[in-house]
Amino acid sequence: MFATSLTVTLTAILATETMRPLRWEKEVAGIEKRIAGEHHAEGGVVFAGSSSIRLWNLTKSFPDQKYVNAGFGGSEIRDSTQFADRLIVPHQPKTIVFYAGDNDIANKRTPAQLRDDFAAFVKHIHAKLPKTRILYLPVKPSLARWKMYDVQQSANGMIRAMGETDPLLTYVDTVPVTLGADGRPKPEFFQKDGLHMNDTGYAAWSAVVKKALE
Repeated sequence: MFATSLTVTLTAILATETMRPLRWEKEVAGIEKRIAGEHHAEGGVVFAGSSSIRLWNLTKSFPDQKYVNAGFGGSEIRDSTQFADRLIVPHQPKTIVFYAGDNDIANKRTPAQLRDDFAAFVKHIHAKLPKTRILYLPVKPSLARWKMYDVQQSANGMIRAMGETDPLLTYVDTVPVTLGADGRPKPEFFQKDGLHMNDTGYAAWSAVVKKALE
């Protein structure tokens, strides 16, 4: 009975992982089409990751920057790795600004798994783009997922440590500006869902990221 149950569980897990790329195919194809029509020059900045990237008004935040927005909502770190050769590598960016991990933790990925998933992303990128800088924005504290803050910070700490030994990897700490004097997320930074950032929140993040891009 136990062996049968284990087999069923493993089969379900494998089926779910096999379906992951298919889940995003339509959205990724749409991003490819949009980007192709924007005629981006090589050597700019690719913003990649989940909805915190997708919803960012980069034209408003970085008017003087050559950029590509390759974010897709609901994605995890490993999804960005899966589609890197379609959404990131073709643009030959000088720098990648990366945000993901929020959904991973909400979907029960552990801090160690996040670190390993991000290490796999970095390895994949640098195998194709050995001189490209990667700026990692840590998993953000939010009103909706405040109960996950300790787990988020554990994952952030592991990824911060990676940046201490890799000159092409920079941990850009946006957490302090997201927290108020009471140590909790600033309500004025978030949309009504308490999860996604609004213009005020993005303005604070942009100021931090601009310094890292200099």
